[in-house]
Amino acid sequence: MRVDLGDITLNVEDDGPRSGPPIVFCHALGTHLHLWDDVLPLVPTGLRIIRYDLRGHGTSDVPKGPYSMGALVRDAERLLDHLAVRDAVFVGISIGGLIAQGLAVKRLDQIRALVLSNTAAKIGTRSVWDKRIAAIEAHGLESIVAPTLERWFAPGFRKTEVAKRWGQSILDTSVEGYLGCCAAIAGTDFYTPTSGLRLSCLGIGGGYDGSTPADLMRETLDVIPGARFELLRRSGHLPPVDAPEAFAALLTRFLQEIGHV
Repeated sequence: MRVDLGDITLNVEDDGPRSGPPIVFCHALGTHLHLWDDVLPLVPTGLRIIRYDLRGHGTSDVPKGPYSMGALVRDAERLLDHLAVRDAVFVGISIGGLIAQGLAVKRLDQIRALVLSNTAAKIGTRSVWDKRIAAIEAHGLESIVAPTLERWFAPGFRKTEVAKRWGQSILDTSVEGYLGCCAAIAGTDFYTPTSGLRLSCLGIGGGYDGSTPADLMRETLDVIPGARFELLRRSGHLPPVDAPEAFAALLTRFLQEIGHV
């Protein structure tokens, strides 16, 4: 469905009973809400499952960039207010994990627990993102597909049709939207605000993740008291794609441990 937030309209899927415990899924840069398709059938029944396309991605609106992380967090905040969601478990992967941290710091009434997958409090450096932005502006999104898939997936998985489909998702993303979100990531360092979080948190990383390696994830989780880290050794940057069963099993166990199912 299309949700009009005033200055932007987001593409949203809102499934399950409205009275069920809410869980929100936020996807990675260059993907869309269908990133979670193989995970959702494997999670417990009775949940209210909300997922959405980030601004500039999927079929959500594409405002003129660059974007700020504050704008992306506000999109999530206003969406949950619009849907009257409180005490949700927020599952964020990559840039979605940054949004999850920012929203939890800002609106703890909306978020009762976090699942931070393949992310960090700070992803890369501004110079790295500036180089990527310059490459895309000069040569288009086609120039980054191959190196991105190398960072996203283990060598064997890169050759599969599934991996190629997610390479196509990069090409299908609006250039304005992709660059806008690159700028948001480049300007974000959440180590200090994230260190103030006091809530249940599960971190999930991939042994072949070239974008947010396991050691980087651990640095972030170490600043959240009580956070637990799980490593999917054969997975890459997108475990909902290359390890959906293992990802769903970790998520389900976490939901059971915190009494969200």
